[in-house]
Amino acid sequence: MYEIHSPVLLNEVLDKLKPKKGESLVDFTAGYGGHSGLILDTTGNFEGSYLIDRDSQAIDYLKNIAFKNKPVNIQQKDFYQASIDFFNEKKKFDIILADLGVSSLHINDHARGFSFRNNGPLDMRMDQSQQKDAGYVLNTYPEYRLAEILKEYGEEPKAKKIARYIVESRPIQSTSELADLCAKAWPGHSKTNPATRTFQAIRIEVNQELGQLSDSLPIWINLLKSGGRLAIISFHSLEDRIVKKFFNDNSGERYDAKLTLITKKPITAGQNEIVSNPRSRSAKLRVVVKK
Repeated sequence: MYEIHSPVLLNEVLDKLKPKKGESLVDFTAGYGGHSGLILDTTGNFEGSYLIDRDSQAIDYLKNIAFKNKPVNIQQKDFYQASIDFFNEKKKFDIILADLGVSSLHINDHARGFSFRNNGPLDMRMDQSQQKDAGYVLNTYPEYRLAEILKEYGEEPKAKKIARYIVESRPIQSTSELADLCAKAWPGHSKTNPATRTFQAIRIEVNQELGQLSDSLPIWINLLKSGGRLAIISFHSLEDRIVKKFFNDNSGERYDAKLTLITKKPITAGQNEIVSNPRSRSAKLRVVVKK
């Protein structure tokens, strides 16, 4: 068993990528090896494959447990830097995979500060060696910039009000304090926890998730061999919008189109998976093949 949490859309990923013996893989968000472990079991090409993650805990697990005796290349980097390095090294791959979701292990670890359900420090860093964390964003950014982030990255209707509450309450020191400010802006009952959009927005800002995705997509196409497949799993509309537009802009019947769509519409989780793994509810899988 490679994973210590449940990888989403696992069967769908395998079905659409159709890994074959000898093919090379780069998993840019390897996490705990749930997807890549089964792909590599099929391809058998450990030496020519790479597992990338910027989280040191995931890297330790991949190196010391999941692939301890396998000659796969494991690197701690963010996927944009890894993409640049591969491009400069003129590497090409048969399969590229990126699962853009936050690991359930991150969410459940109070000390990482990703969840509003449990009190913890204002961290939210995927790479804990970087300087900027959620506390820095919340306690130093000007009010107007916080409002922009909450509106753009969280699609938060009450972005200005929450930003004002944040600035008025400084210094904010815990996830519970931040969640309480969100609840203050949304009195009464709500179908979605009032903190959901704000936590998403701050996490995206801390980790520069959307910028990294936009910058990496053109490189990923260049890293694919002819006939190579690229699969991306996104978890919110902002990510999926970027992926959908890029795939559509680079596919079709035009003479200069580089891609063919394998999934004209995103693949989502079935009811059985949603019941057993609720975080799969928002997952969307899109796959392309390089011409």
